[in-house]
Amino acid sequence: MSVTDDAIAKIKAMIVSGDLRPGSRLPREADLAAELGVSRNSLREAVRALSLVRILDVRQGDGTYVSSLEPNSLLDAMSFLLEFHQDDSVLDILGVRRILEPEATAMAAQRMSEDEIVHLRTLVRPEGVSVTDLVALDLNFHAAIANASGNRVLASLLDSLSMPTTRARIWRGVTEEGAFERTIAEHRGICDAIDARDPQLAHARALAHVAGVMEWLERAAG
Repeated sequence: MSVTDDAIAKIKAMIVSGDLRPGSRLPREADLAAELGVSRNSLREAVRALSLVRILDVRQGDGTYVSSLEPNSLLDAMSFLLEFHQDDSVLDILGVRRILEPEATAMAAQRMSEDEIVHLRTLVRPEGVSVTDLVALDLNFHAAIANASGNRVLASLLDSLSMPTTRARIWRGVTEEGAFERTIAEHRGICDAIDARDPQLAHARALAHVAGVMEWLERAAG
């Protein structure tokens, strides 16, 4: 382990132990470096690394603070990195969605309010929308389900995984015959399962939905 990695580990340990709490200011650089037993240069590198993943917040002229550690803030960094993945990484991203999204959908079937279900159905509209409009509705549809799971970390993670697959969804809509109608039918099926308060059916239909996109992409890439 490098000296910088050691400094990162020690700062993270202070946060986990509660010695440094969300929103608290780090000690002066010289004092913290002495406490951690590292050079000031190594400490600066550690702070820079932790600020990139939103664990620390460096405020010019004011000092360095522990971030709020809210899921949305921490996962912004993941979303930023995922945006730079090449198209051949989309399958890996969809693979993670295939694991997480059915669980979120099953949880939503147990938690979603009647008003939320009504709103969800408004996001399944085939009349007069383009492929790009349908993809936008698709993003909102899945976000509404993830938010209704009641788990903020899960919802934030799924949100960060959605944007990098947008181009693949548009590509599918343009090139695959019947993709438009299939997506609408699958969304309606998911809505019906949630409305029926059937977590197992909701899980199965969400799994089939994501798996279908993966299978198409594998064929198209091959």
